[in-house]
Amino acid sequence: MGTVQRLGDTKDGGFDLKIEAKTVLEGVHLGDSIAVNGTCLTVTDFTNEDFTVGLSPETLRKTSLIELKTGSLVNLERAVQPVSRMGGHFVQGHVDGTGVIVEKKPEGDSLWIKVKADQGLLKYIVPKGFIAVDGD
Repeated sequence: MGTVQRLGDTKDGGFDLKIEAKTVLEGVHLGDSIAVNGTCLTVTDFTNEDFTVGLSPETLRKTSLIELKTGSLVNLERAVQPVSRMGGHFVQGHVDGTGVIVEKKPEGDSLWIKVKADQGLLKYIVPKGFIAVDGD
């Protein structure tokens, strides 16, 4: 987890997002990818205690990152390395759009979630495929 320190305009029409996050910074380099709330972003600056990523206009349009405020908690994930055990499911963090959770239905130890998405996104959704959900 990390804490948003700043979200601000840049000269090129995008935004910079600065996040306090000591635990994910070990071995980080400029240009590395860190997923913030499931969105793959590129490190543009860092210290021992925080890092900054750039948010392009497209990223702002296709994610909910613009809604973050100073003090917001965010989920952080470093990119997997090919020497890691590759179990589980892969979600790249390249966002095509957002949806809205419209229904949650428990079934035993599972939870069925119904998501409403724009019609244009539906062609990218595959039965038994993987979708990242950023929810509280």
